[in-house]
Amino acid sequence: MAAYLQWRRFVFFDRETVKEPSGPDGAGAKPFALPPGIAVCDSGRGSLVFGDILSGAGRCQIWFLPRSLQLSSFQAYKLRVTHLYQLKQHSILVSVGEDEEGINPLVKVWNLEKRDGGNPLCTRIFPAIPGNKPTVVSCLTVHENLNFMAIGFADGSVLLTKGDITRDRHSKTQILHEGSYPVTGLAFRQSGKATHLFVVTTENIQSYMLSVKDYPHLELDTHGCGLRCSSLSDPSQDLQFIVAGNECVYLYQPDERGPCFAFEGQKLIVHWYRGYLIIVSKDRKTSPKSEFSGNEAQNSDKQVLNIYDLCNKFIAYSSTFDDIVDVLAEWGSLYVLTRDGKIHVLQEKDTQTKLEACKSMLFRKNLFEMAINLAKSHHLDSDGLSEIFRQYGDHLYNKGNHDGAIQQYIRTIGKLEPSYVIRKFLDAQRIHNLTAYLQMLHLQSLANADHTTLLLNCYTKLKDSSKLEEFIKTSESEVHFDVETAIKVLRQAGYYSHAVYLAEKHEHHEWYLKIQLEDIKNYQEALHYIGRLPFDQAESNMKRYGKILMHHVPNQTTELLKILCTDYHPSGSNEGPGMLEGKKANLEEFIPVFANNSRELKAFLEHMTEVHADSPQGVYDTLLELRLQNWAHEQDEQIKEKLHNEALTLLKSGRFKTVFDKALVLCQMHNFKDGVLYLYEQGKLFQQIMHYHMQNEQYKKVIEVCELYGDQEACLWEQALGYFARKEENCKEYIAAVLKHIENKNLMPPLLVVQTLAHNSTATLSVIKDYLVNKLQKQSRQIEQDEQRIQKYQEETMRIRLEIEELKASPKIFQKTKCSICTSALELPSVHFLCGHSFHQHCFESYSESDSECPTCMPENRKVMDMIRAQEQKRDLHDQFQHQLKCSNDGFSVVADYFGRGVFNKLTLITDLPSGKMIEAGLQRELLIHTKRST
Repeated sequence: MAAYLQWRRFVFFDRETVKEPSGPDGAGAKPFALPPGIAVCDSGRGSLVFGDILSGAGRCQIWFLPRSLQLSSFQAYKLRVTHLYQLKQHSILVSVGEDEEGINPLVKVWNLEKRDGGNPLCTRIFPAIPGNKPTVVSCLTVHENLNFMAIGFADGSVLLTKGDITRDRHSKTQILHEGSYPVTGLAFRQSGKATHLFVVTTENIQSYMLSVKDYPHLELDTHGCGLRCSSLSDPSQDLQFIVAGNECVYLYQPDERGPCFAFEGQKLIVHWYRGYLIIVSKDRKTSPKSEFSGNEAQNSDKQVLNIYDLCNKFIAYSSTFDDIVDVLAEWGSLYVLTRDGKIHVLQEKDTQTKLEACKSMLFRKNLFEMAINLAKSHHLDSDGLSEIFRQYGDHLYNKGNHDGAIQQYIRTIGKLEPSYVIRKFLDAQRIHNLTAYLQMLHLQSLANADHTTLLLNCYTKLKDSSKLEEFIKTSESEVHFDVETAIKVLRQAGYYSHAVYLAEKHEHHEWYLKIQLEDIKNYQEALHYIGRLPFDQAESNMKRYGKILMHHVPNQTTELLKILCTDYHPSGSNEGPGMLEGKKANLEEFIPVFANNSRELKAFLEHMTEVHADSPQGVYDTLLELRLQNWAHEQDEQIKEKLHNEALTLLKSGRFKTVFDKALVLCQMHNFKDGVLYLYEQGKLFQQIMHYHMQNEQYKKVIEVCELYGDQEACLWEQALGYFARKEENCKEYIAAVLKHIENKNLMPPLLVVQTLAHNSTATLSVIKDYLVNKLQKQSRQIEQDEQRIQKYQEETMRIRLEIEELKASPKIFQKTKCSICTSALELPSVHFLCGHSFHQHCFESYSESDSECPTCMPENRKVMDMIRAQEQKRDLHDQFQHQLKCSNDGFSVVADYFGRGVFNKLTLITDLPSGKMIEAGLQRELLIHTKRST
């Protein structure tokens, strides 16, 4: 039970008297006056509704007063209106009145939206009589869904109408309650699908369950209240039924009694309005003195209107009135009707004004809790509440109550700048309070990196490992801090295990590896962690930390790289190697990781070449270099031989065709003789092979090279001769072998051979005696053959000239008897040529390509003509070439141009001439000379 005497009083309402609208002249308006005889009233749907008793005009009216204060009315009953109920959600008005003397109450239902002769349409009329005995109606209530209407009577009975209350045939009326005490109040309560009816009499209170068959009821209390002293609260008070007795005000749920408030005084009227309880009671107390009264106390029968805030336990307004008829709520205000016909309006002040009016008083008296409750009940925005919390926190802080202060500051999170609070609690003695504030800041996900740093430092200062673990080991969905900042702070404070836990849980792979490798030095675990990462992250981290891992755990690192570059699957994944095709990294990017670890690099590259034969060229280049290095530095002969074979096998694998020069340089750098010679041979660098043997003075090898490759490159023999000629040692054996081959192939002129050997002091004439003799003999034989051929050509030429002269001067007798083509007897018509061949005309026409040429002699003639034309063309090109060469500033470009046109190509001549045909000796000689030059 709460005593209201301890409740604070405020003035949250402004009181004014309703005045008539101002006239056109702008004169002061008079107070608005209601018609006389008003007996009952209600409000809703934008109007105040009044009902009167029989007026002087002999009519009983229902009046409507809209906001414009333009009264309208219609005749509802002949004698009096006793009860009115205006629904708030429908334009339906229910009235109870009398049309004749006696106890004959009639219930009428009016549809205010429909008209009947200018008046609202009356949709239903029925007598309000419980049973067969007429009795006076004491109270009336209607459910907003129009399916229930309850009428209370003075004899203690309650009449319930169920169904559509606006129609007779769709509703059913029955007696719900019978008792010995007058019914003073009724109220429907709808909660979900449950419908209750509260019934209060002068002596008890009952609750009926209307949504259940047979309407079970429960007696809630054994005392009641007077007429108009009950009401139903709104959802802010959980739709409780309010009953006001003379000593206390009780609140009821459908199944139990609720709280009780000790408001003394005789209650006349009770209403509920926007979270406020409105009570009108008699005022029998002595009125206070005023400047207009005398010194003696005065007694007053005036009525007091109090507006209570039950949640925050204060009086929002209190004032006295003369003979209040009722209090109505409409248009967002309260309207107090007094018996003198006046209307007083109570306008609630806006929230900000109310709070400013009361906060100063509450703050001065340090009643912050009341101020907070008041602000919440009036739905003050979060900024306003935060300011109250801040002031309350400052008050407690100044009093030294740091624990209480931090609780208030916590309630300002999200509105008050955190630095305002943090600065107050930076003292080491208040670190516990600061920690609590920072924890809540993180829980609301409003902390930044600095706040996280500060909180973790608080944990480490307090050495509170349990709190620290609780903070960092929250579930993934409850992380309220910057993880990376937390990892940095924990690492700096030396909490490596906590930092590693956070990094692993939140997949900060870089931080995890950095702490494992740089702080904990757990290289094995770091390597296993990388093996569990997805491909892209595993690849990037191996590039970053591969050298460190290779230095400390080379074997395991090499194995991981083999997997990474072939068919990588994270070690903890569910996909097996056969379920999903793995990814592979570019192995060339990991070769730098093996710096100073050549053994592991060699094993890695050999594995890659075995698994992937199409590995990049750089892999084979590096592997060749490693094998050559190992071979060059190996001292054991057996191992060296094995390494030699491995290197040579790699060279012969055919992987170095595109990088021939690079492989050759590597072999030369490491003095790998067999590799160099193999590459020379593959590149057809026969002169380099011979020079290599020359440098090593391997005479037999020089001769072998000439014999093997001399047919492909004839100059090798000339170079060999020059090489042996420059040697001061006795090389007669080798010189003789070279000269023999030069003589057989006719590779050098004898004079050039003599000049070459003249530089050798050990070479005597006997060395080349046989060569020179053989050469001179051959030349002598050649001269004799040439002279014989010349003699033959001269004789042939002379004979041909005589034949020509004879043909010119003497007639030609054709004595052929057979055709030269078909060898048949010659018959006319026939064709004869000066060469002596004769043909049938039809044979000649069939086989001859030209009318002027003999078909038999034509092939030989064409050979001769082709030779002559070739000679003429060659002569012209030679002359033109000599002329351009003399006149040009760039002789080399001229030579290159003619070389490209094939001028210097070898010319093959067919010298198989027919008998009796001769070619001039000068032409033959020139052709022979040209052929020798080309050779």
